[in-house]
Amino acid sequence: MPTALVTGPTAGIGRAFAESLAGRGHDLVLVSRDAARLDSVAETLHGTYGVTCEVLPADLSDAAAVRTVEDRLSDRDRPIDLLVNNAGFSLSTSFLEGDVEGEQSLLNVHVVAVMRLTKAALGGMLERRSGTIVNISSVASFAPYGTYGAAKAWVTSFSEGLAAELLGTGVRVLAVCPGYVRTEFHQRSGVQVRGLPGWMWLQPEDIVAATMRHLDAGRTSPVLIPTMRYRLVALGSRCGPRPIVRKFSHMLRLHRR
Repeated sequence: MPTALVTGPTAGIGRAFAESLAGRGHDLVLVSRDAARLDSVAETLHGTYGVTCEVLPADLSDAAAVRTVEDRLSDRDRPIDLLVNNAGFSLSTSFLEGDVEGEQSLLNVHVVAVMRLTKAALGGMLERRSGTIVNISSVASFAPYGTYGAAKAWVTSFSEGLAAELLGTGVRVLAVCPGYVRTEFHQRSGVQVRGLPGWMWLQPEDIVAATMRHLDAGRTSPVLIPTMRYRLVALGSRCGPRPIVRKFSHMLRLHRR
């Protein structure tokens, strides 16, 4: 059976990926800092789908914990065929109001861990000339949206550049850029989102289904923006007049308070 490693699989998009991959017959390595929830998810997935679920408790803001996950990804005797870099969080305060250690933790999880885990996975994948890396980014990566948007801009750009390097190797990388998704993400980050219209909200399962369709079809684009509505938002963010884009991004941030 193929094996997938998913970070942040206890809720939201990560849980939806774990469910989908288990349903497809993938054994799983599940990485989260919440060991109790991790064990519960692993037990449920094993019981439902009969797949092997290895649990790996790790806080990806901590360098030593990241090295533990790197070691698992680098293990040639237990190869990882699919890596889903999904773990993440946002901050409830602006850069001016927030604590610098919180900002550093955000960058550690969204940037440093993604880079290191991707590098660790690539060694074996390149040797086998097969494998897939999915990096969960955000439509916020196309707009000026604080540290979170800047970190996700790195993820999107990193994935796109890496995809060019990987051409002809049999290994694929994909940055998935959803918009607002109904998960625990905002609540766990201490962020309250008010007043957004219903059309702006997506379901985790929709993100995963769009990703798997993209991969199954063998599409070569390294960036996926699920739904036409958010493709239009991204187009406006990238091509619109910058003063208007900045004002719109600021208005969205006000909805988060």
